Amino acid sequence: MSKPSSSPSPKTATSRRAFLQGGGLLLGFALFGAGIKPVLAASTAQPVDGDVTAAFAPDAFIRIGTDGLITLILPNIEMGQGTHTGEATLIAEELEVSLDQVKAVDAPPNDKLYATAALGGQATGGSTSMRATWEPLRKAGATARMMLVAAAAAEWSVPVSECVARLGVVTHQPTGRQLAYGALADAAARQPVPAEVKLKDQKDFQLIGKSSRRLDTPGKVNGAVKYGIDIRVPDMKVATVAACPVLGGKLGDVDDKAARALPGVRDVVRLDNAVAVIGDHFWAAKKGLEALDITWVEGANANLASANIMAALKAASERKKPIMARQEGDVDGRMKAAVKKVEATYELPFLAHAPMEPINCVVHVRPDECEIWVGTQVPAIAQGLAAKVTGFPLEKVILHNQLIGGGFGRRLVAESVAQAVAIAKQVSYPVKIIWTREEDIQHDLYRPAYYDRIAAGLGADGLPTVWVDHVAGGSVLGNYIPSGWPEDKLDDDAVEGAAKPPYDLPVIQVDWVREDPPVPITWWRGVGPTHNVFVVESFMDELAHAAGKDPVEYRRALTRNQPRAAGVLELVAEKSGWGTPLAAGMGRGISLHDAFGSYMAAVLEISVSPAGEITLHRAVVAVDCGITINPNTVEAQIEGGLIFGLSAALYSGITFTDGRVDQSNFHDYRILRNNEAPKIEIHHVKSSESPGGIGETATVSAAPALANAIFAATGKRLRTLPFNRDALKTDGTDKKSVSMIPPLAAPLAAALASAKPADTELEKL
Repeated sequence: MSKPSSSPSPKTATSRRAFLQGGGLLLGFALFGAGIKPVLAASTAQPVDGDVTAAFAPDAFIRIGTDGLITLILPNIEMGQGTHTGEATLIAEELEVSLDQVKAVDAPPNDKLYATAALGGQATGGSTSMRATWEPLRKAGATARMMLVAAAAAEWSVPVSECVARLGVVTHQPTGRQLAYGALADAAARQPVPAEVKLKDQKDFQLIGKSSRRLDTPGKVNGAVKYGIDIRVPDMKVATVAACPVLGGKLGDVDDKAARALPGVRDVVRLDNAVAVIGDHFWAAKKGLEALDITWVEGANANLASANIMAALKAASERKKPIMARQEGDVDGRMKAAVKKVEATYELPFLAHAPMEPINCVVHVRPDECEIWVGTQVPAIAQGLAAKVTGFPLEKVILHNQLIGGGFGRRLVAESVAQAVAIAKQVSYPVKIIWTREEDIQHDLYRPAYYDRIAAGLGADGLPTVWVDHVAGGSVLGNYIPSGWPEDKLDDDAVEGAAKPPYDLPVIQVDWVREDPPVPITWWRGVGPTHNVFVVESFMDELAHAAGKDPVEYRRALTRNQPRAAGVLELVAEKSGWGTPLAAGMGRGISLHDAFGSYMAAVLEISVSPAGEITLHRAVVAVDCGITINPNTVEAQIEGGLIFGLSAALYSGITFTDGRVDQSNFHDYRILRNNEAPKIEIHHVKSSESPGGIGETATVSAAPALANAIFAATGKRLRTLPFNRDALKTDGTDKKSVSMIPPLAAPLAAALASAKPADTELEKL
């Protein structure tokens, strides 16, 4: 939708009924259906947000106005991954316009119009955006172009074959006459819709495959774009929240006398499991929250501890009957006949999302409607939750989706929106609710923890003759779907990356034991593959070592019938200089996988000091993501995904003591700093395959490549994440002597600690 200004008025902000007004050609199309279903509207019958008739039932719209502007109303949310630019490129390519002629806006919440079949609703995630829109958006652009050309031909009374479209203008080639798209829009709306459209051949692409500047870059540079946390509306107050520190606990009693006496504090709002303080500004709300005397009812999880959760996973893995994901061949017979048997267990922790923009939401609950400004990956779900909290019908809940400062799956769940509405419902003015960083990390919905047992039998040539992978962990679907997930049904996400590894494995069994933790879980930038590929690729290295073979050569022998996997393997080996000598204490590790429709191989070069400190020197990545729409975006996503995954492998893990999350901020839930990041090189395999996903792919590669590099450098195999660097020490130093803060950062940290401004000074800010 149209972004509100820095101070939008509820009376003047773009209304739902005025969303798409004005003359021109509006082309609707079934974005994820069996094929394109164009629907036209004359200027007197424009579809509008929330009031679209049955005749207009696509998942997205192209609107060409009489001013010549092409507007793409997108169901996929922009949260830094470049989706809007990529999807606009698809339309612009076939519509024969440049990107500066295209405007991309967020779709309003509407599951009937904007649901994606890949995710079962109006949602952005799973690296599905470009994969799902690749053909439909190009067909929509081509259809609109053909209708514009037909309108021009009719205007000039000439054959369509004599007309050509280019850069938003239709030209009659014999005479040179021209008409801009805007001048043709109304006439084009009255043209019959072509039954079939011919899409460009890959060799004729003008935009696809070339690096383009992102559509959101100018606004980010000049500060014009608005994230959810930037929104301000008239008479708005600011709130911050404290939920029960014990998961599943409730709010008991609250003494708010001291808080209400503080300058700037306006209200104290109680919920079932949380309390919020509302102030004139965030600092007043925060100080008020700190002044509350709260009694919590801790509940059943008061004694919850990480060790107990992992013990439960281990016990379940060994005792529970598993759900079969894949079984081919005589597993028991092959295992008995194996020349050598190799076994290992792996443990992975809960992980928080920790996006740069913490949870926030602006809500104004009026007597007859609710208006929301928020960045969410699931706008329709958020709208539905708000309707449930307020009791209003859906059409009375107006949601303005905002640019998101990092999602990673956290904003696929909208419980925080429901909380914000419940708070705003108790006051008469609009409220911006902002979670502190501590609240954001300690009340996240986490990537599940896992315990895996894996084994393989090797033949005389050292290659696996049988492969068995036992996965144990919770069901994300079971936590996500309100009605739950059947206990005896496979959650495919739990075994993604394990059930179909990119290798020739003649006999294979992969199964899953469901053991749901008493911890809220959800997707985390690739749940299944980030867990399973770490196990599979670490274990593949173990097999290579057991067979006395080079890790790349070992994988090469297992990918003879996997051409795309073999392609990225060969490219990364060449570009990384695999096999060339390294200095003492250094090592190279490799990872290979197929996930989200893309193939990736990564080589990481590291060194490990005698004190156990790991230095990341160089990362070389080869990717086959099919046809690359925008190389800049692909490379940015790979760089960001690697940093995200390496941060988790080295520093991140959520642990519990007495039912509470131990971590609270970036000092103990670390992200790689600039001086710690490796040099990253990215190489593309030229492909004619349809585009694959890229947002989560590199995160999957990070941990296994690092684990294998650590083994190459030290001979020590680490099977538990995050990596215990104390286990790598060879100098006999005290385990507590190695700081998590890099040496250059320590003086700054000390200086900041001794220079905290007084509360009165901060209150002035």
